[in-house]
Amino acid sequence: MQKINKNVVLALLSLTSLVFLLFQLYYYRSYLSQKNGAVFSKVRGSQSGQDSTRWHVVRKFLGLISSHNIPVYLIDPLILGLVDKDIEQIRSSPGGPSPECKYFCAPRDFTTFALLDKTWKPEVGLFRTAEKMGFQWLKIINKDPRLDGMDDLSGIEIPLHYIFKLASHAIHLVVFYERSGNYLWHGPLRLKQHMDRKFVPFRKLHFGRYPGAYEKPELLLVSIDDLKVQIPKNPSSFLEEMSHSRFLECRYREARAFFQLYPDDASLNAVEFRKKAKSLLHLAALTLNNLGVKFWLSSGTCLGWYRQCNVIPHSKDVDLGVFIRDYKADIIPAFQKAGLPLKHKFGKVEDSLELSFQGEDDVKLDIFFFYEEDDYIWNGGTQAKSGKKFKYDLDLYL
Repeated sequence: MQKINKNVVLALLSLTSLVFLLFQLYYYRSYLSQKNGAVFSKVRGSQSGQDSTRWHVVRKFLGLISSHNIPVYLIDPLILGLVDKDIEQIRSSPGGPSPECKYFCAPRDFTTFALLDKTWKPEVGLFRTAEKMGFQWLKIINKDPRLDGMDDLSGIEIPLHYIFKLASHAIHLVVFYERSGNYLWHGPLRLKQHMDRKFVPFRKLHFGRYPGAYEKPELLLVSIDDLKVQIPKNPSSFLEEMSHSRFLECRYREARAFFQLYPDDASLNAVEFRKKAKSLLHLAALTLNNLGVKFWLSSGTCLGWYRQCNVIPHSKDVDLGVFIRDYKADIIPAFQKAGLPLKHKFGKVEDSLELSFQGEDDVKLDIFFFYEEDDYIWNGGTQAKSGKKFKYDLDLYL
């Protein structure tokens, strides 16, 4: 009997093992990985497997929240910026297969969605399902500022942000709450001491560095990269609003300390004036917002909010500031149409413009226009009786 060469046997065994190992790897990548969500195959038109991962994670997340009937909408600024360029095409698209993954495969670490608090109740089942699908998740809670006030500063804690992580991508779910004044608010993202600060690169998040306030958006259901998702009907308006959405909460503790030294005026006249002033402020904000004119609380109105969380009862007017670059000739007609006749017009567009409109009874609205210089800004003032002019300089720190 011919002897068998040991080297040949070892070579055959090694080759057999290698073939078997390659088969196992192929089977895992082709079948098991797609089922378990650990590694993803490429999406049509994507450039790499990493691109595909983003799309698959978003798809899984949408499937998760859909299975629990939770309505969310896309607020990711990077994706909305891309969508806005093709918004007309996307609106008119019948929703058929996309030739390529153009939006959800774009390079990024997160995809950001919004959730309205009143549209769902936190359920343990959601997070159990998320874990079964392979997600790791993190909940960030903090005080509810809606319960803060002059008498009660405790505030219960509410969920503000959720992070769902799968593979190398994460979903940031921002919880929005309705505030008095008919606007939406989201809180800051502040990690508690026991939380894992390496869970995701938190510094790269687009939402959560500070609280934000937004108008209630009108939503549109569209198909993006073969995924049905709701987005703001006007993405460009939402993105523009995002640039100046930072919200400053009233300083209740400081206001309470102020009133301990100087008791608040709770007379009937003060209560009536504050009610009329707030109504006038609401009407002014609505009018300027419709014109697309940015504004801010100015002078005594700003002082009242900052110092005592309210309108100063003896001020007798409402003060707003506007940069002269944002002036529009439609401002006066718009306020007159809103039922606020022009009472005074001081200065001119080129110098010290100030508009005064008559509100209910003796409450008036003053709009001061601010002018920008190299290192400071200024606004003019004119005494109604004497006509004497003033110039107020402010350091340029805005």
